[in-house]
Amino acid sequence: MIAYNPKDWFFFIFRFHKTDTFRTLLPLMAAIGGYSWLVAYLELEYWQLSANNALKNLPIMHTTLTFVISLLLVFRTNTAYDRWWEGRRLWGSLVNSSRNFALKLGAMLSEEQDRQYFRRVIPAYASILNKHLKNEETGKTLFDEFDLRIEEHHKHAPNQVARMMYQKVQELYATGKISGEQLIVLNGQLESFTDICGACERIKNTPIPFSYSSFIKRFIFFYIMSLPFGYVFSLGYYVIPVVVFIFYVLASLELIAEEIEDPFGNDGNDLPTEKIAANIKIHVSEIL
Repeated sequence: MIAYNPKDWFFFIFRFHKTDTFRTLLPLMAAIGGYSWLVAYLELEYWQLSANNALKNLPIMHTTLTFVISLLLVFRTNTAYDRWWEGRRLWGSLVNSSRNFALKLGAMLSEEQDRQYFRRVIPAYASILNKHLKNEETGKTLFDEFDLRIEEHHKHAPNQVARMMYQKVQELYATGKISGEQLIVLNGQLESFTDICGACERIKNTPIPFSYSSFIKRFIFFYIMSLPFGYVFSLGYYVIPVVVFIFYVLASLELIAEEIEDPFGNDGNDLPTEKIAANIKIHVSEIL
């Protein structure tokens, strides 16, 4: 996630970072500019069409379609941002659940060996969930980092860590280190870890419906392709930068929505889940 100062206007206006939509769309913008020039040349120079041509009425259609495409893009962007914000709320809940679990264990456990186990396993859940959501290989290396045993035939790494915590809590109860009431409290806290994981997987594995996404892209494409035909009579060759700019605005909104609808990747606008996992490790170590 990009760290920035929201009050620095110069940074926003004149600096193009590597994830900016301008760089991504530059080849397409050049192609749209060339297409607009070709349409303008054919209508004004080659065919020498007059302003009384029937094509002059095309802007009326564009005026109507502008309202429709605006509604579609607003809905698309809001839906994507809701997914991004829900992901941030879930990772905030993971921070709170990890802290609360550590606080309760800190008050219940007296032996250093038990405290040390949970100092490793609680941060391990956040780190492995981060890798799991990014489709990165967790494998044995990350488990070795937290000194945990892994069963190779299991593929869902967060479930393995949750199982380890459940087993340890049951062991504490069986050996009399915690009471039955404390067991109920800890089990209820442990459920929140799996609930958060499942909610994050729901966001990641349920993208916006294909038909809706493809329709917006087609709508933008045909809208932009028809713009030069009608506006060339009123703008002349100035239609080239105007059409390129309109394409940049509309396509950028769609690109931004595509990026933030999956907030668990490695893009510049995705959630800083790795940093959050590192903070969980610090907080749990301080508590235990």
